[in-house]
Amino acid sequence: MTSLFESVRVVKWPHKEPPTEKSVAEEMQKHGFKVYDLQTIPPWFERSLHAHDYDEIRGAVAGVTTFHFEEFPVTIEAGDILFIPAGIPHSVRSHNGQSFSAYKGSRSGERSVTEHGDGKGSVDDLAKTK
Repeated sequence: MTSLFESVRVVKWPHKEPPTEKSVAEEMQKHGFKVYDLQTIPPWFERSLHAHDYDEIRGAVAGVTTFHFEEFPVTIEAGDILFIPAGIPHSVRSHNGQSFSAYKGSRSGERSVTEHGDGKGSVDDLAKTK
């Protein structure tokens, strides 16, 4: 049986040049994923527990944030590519006063979410505050 620690993984930025929106999206596509959203979250952001029915990929463009899984946290920064297997519940918390931008993606390019909490910080929730 594969442990959660072995299935969630981060690939560090492999290039000498700093990551840009374009280069991060291209790097995600090299892994066989389609990008569907560039999301910027505000400082001190919190996203409640949720999961996806598909393998999810995140490509960090700017800033730092932490994904919390049942067994451990994973902090990613600009240029990091985070792979989250289908069905793995996770929450997201920004523990600093800076915004964080990252692309989201899936193999199909489709987006869906299964909430395990109150939906705080979801795309729909964030749209209400704009």
